Amino acid sequence: MIPVEIVNVALLNKRFVIFLKGATDKRALPIFIDDQQAQSIVIQINKVDIPRPLTHDLFKSVLDSLGCEMVRVEVSDLIDDTFYARLVLDFKGKILDFDARPSDAICLALRFGAPMYVDEKILDKAGIIISEETGEPQQQPPAEREETASAAPEISPLDALKQKLDAAVEEERYEDAAKLRDELKKLTRSN
Repeated sequence: MIPVEIVNVALLNKRFVIFLKGATDKRALPIFIDDQQAQSIVIQINKVDIPRPLTHDLFKSVLDSLGCEMVRVEVSDLIDDTFYARLVLDFKGKILDFDARPSDAICLALRFGAPMYVDEKILDKAGIIISEETGEPQQQPPAEREETASAAPEISPLDALKQKLDAAVEEERYEDAAKLRDELKKLTRSN
């Protein structure tokens, strides 16, 4: 297992992708994630205060109340273009291991300050090289666990939220638009 950190969260072809990279490995692992997990990760990375807990905050609170500690998160497998992860918890000295989506596992690892690992065979199979000068992938993500990354430019999570807000207003989803507006206000105040 290779210890990794988040080096980027980007939007490619209208999908969020998170890049995990080890300190001594040139390869990064791109994993496409849902909007909600991307939002949860960006909020945690930017230390944005939110008035109500997100699902991952709630889950952390429950585990804390039960006396569970997160030992680590492992991106453990890649089967049929789907990544698998494990949550490893310590419950009063007993090690517990749970199957999880990598995006949820990463959201929780960030909240616990727990280490994240990727199995080397996964980096061999799906890793890409990121340029140290530009921070851009030198090769596009593998035939992608969804779409190809070559057509759409990367945009920041803040810009992605703005686009979602515009779409919600255009589609007359005003409740969603109000929530997105509030999120944008919080994010811009914290930056």
